[in-house]
Amino acid sequence: MEIKMDLISEDKINSMGSREKLRFVLDGVKSGNIVIVEGGLTSEEQMKLIELTMTEVSDDFPGIEMSGYPTKKGFLNLRRKTRLTAIGPAKTMRTIKKEKDSISAIISAI
Repeated sequence: MEIKMDLISEDKINSMGSREKLRFVLDGVKSGNIVIVEGGLTSEEQMKLIELTMTEVSDDFPGIEMSGYPTKKGFLNLRRKTRLTAIGPAKTMRTIKKEKDSISAIISAI
């Protein structure tokens, strides 16, 4: 079985409204794809994505696994959004190690 990975540019994701962005990501993951979002999702968007996912959990779709690089502190120590977010089907992707500048995950074909 092949695993497809969608690498989404920050420009594309920023051109979408928040709801459209979450639907775009969730639809990709529900199709079995690993979705990598450059620029990441804000913590609020991550929370809303989890809420949206919970309403769609079924036998065919057990949920998502999500991991992102930690936020960098910006000017005057103000927080910025996550630099990169990786989202995949829970049955396919499992984060095993997350550090300041790297994420290690096991991706398994079912």
